[in-house]
Amino acid sequence: MTPRESEQAGSVTDFLMEDHRRLDKLLQQAVAHADQIDQGAYDQFRAGLLRHIGMEEKILLPAAQRFRGGEPLPIAAKLRLDHGAIASLLMPPPSAAVIATIFAVLKVHNTIEEGPGGLYETCDKLAGSESAQLLAKLQAAPEVAVLPCSDSPAVMPAVQRALERAGYDFCEDET
Repeated sequence: MTPRESEQAGSVTDFLMEDHRRLDKLLQQAVAHADQIDQGAYDQFRAGLLRHIGMEEKILLPAAQRFRGGEPLPIAAKLRLDHGAIASLLMPPPSAAVIATIFAVLKVHNTIEEGPGGLYETCDKLAGSESAQLLAKLQAAPEVAVLPCSDSPAVMPAVQRALERAGYDFCEDET
């Protein structure tokens, strides 16, 4: 199911949590076979996750700030650091360590967004009478252009720095 097919969702929370579930399934599908990445599923996961991050960065967080009279949400800075770390993890080819780190970061990050009092619930409350318009903007978010993975020597140091800034460790010992 694509995000646009799940538009029956009635709230920001429902819509974005359903997108998390869709992305989780794609990642699980990509790594379902122990010694081989399903590249098609991984490519869909990458594109979908980058679109999801874009929805939060370009629509949701700015809307929350506007609803708060220009004051950003207290968790906005942490979420932006996480988004940078997650996006950086999508740059290198998908090794076992990269995948393990993606799973570890998303486990923490998604809880911040989905949990009680998290980003999604807060935005639903703040949006009030504008919730339908906010949801429509999220649903209409465009697909994003995704570059191929890169095994350039500069990629992994950049990933390490982004993870450190966000407070995460790279899962180097995973196999």
